[in-house]
Amino acid sequence: MIAIIDYKMGNVRSVAKAFESIGAKVTLTANKNKLRTAKALVLPGVGAYSAGMKNLRKLKLIPEIQKAVNEGKPLLGICLGLQLLFTMSEEHGRHMGLNLIPGEVVRFKSNLKIPHMGWNTITQVKRKKLEEKGKRQKISGTELLKGIPDGSYFYFVHSYYVKPVKRQYILAQCHYGRNFTCVAGKGNIYGIQFHPEKSSDLGLKIVRNFCRICGEVV
Repeated sequence: MIAIIDYKMGNVRSVAKAFESIGAKVTLTANKNKLRTAKALVLPGVGAYSAGMKNLRKLKLIPEIQKAVNEGKPLLGICLGLQLLFTMSEEHGRHMGLNLIPGEVVRFKSNLKIPHMGWNTITQVKRKKLEEKGKRQKISGTELLKGIPDGSYFYFVHSYYVKPVKRQYILAQCHYGRNFTCVAGKGNIYGIQFHPEKSSDLGLKIVRNFCRICGEVV
């Protein structure tokens, strides 16, 4: 069972429907016991960074998310959920996040139409294959984008973007005035800036990829 965290920030039900549409077993919950027994967590969300963190604190969910990550459970952040994975945001002041991926959340420059809204393409970051003791090692997060061609279109709605401190956390980029990170990953933590539930078949493919990472066969 995959737990989709319901912390009263926007489109959580539509995300749950996307998972259900491919046959995944999910529960939409803020119950700490259900989060503890889930095999993976999804943190969706739409809205302000500070409000998102406030709601997570109020519901006392931050320790549960951190514990799940430390236990190795996969975690997927979507849109605001991606941004909350990072250290801090400059949205309406400076606000601390979950600090699961080192980096910050910054606003697009004022000469661009804000928010960045609509369909845009993504490009995976090319990486050298790692080798350790003669054995090839998988690079964290690449399985989330398996089968997604460069130039694929996804649906975005956001005014801020994430800036990881290390290139190794950047899995894919999008261009809007500048290249920005639209897919991030660190170990068992994944995040996407676009909305998979609004991105047609390729969006559902990413949902399916995450389910397979979790061991959920769909």
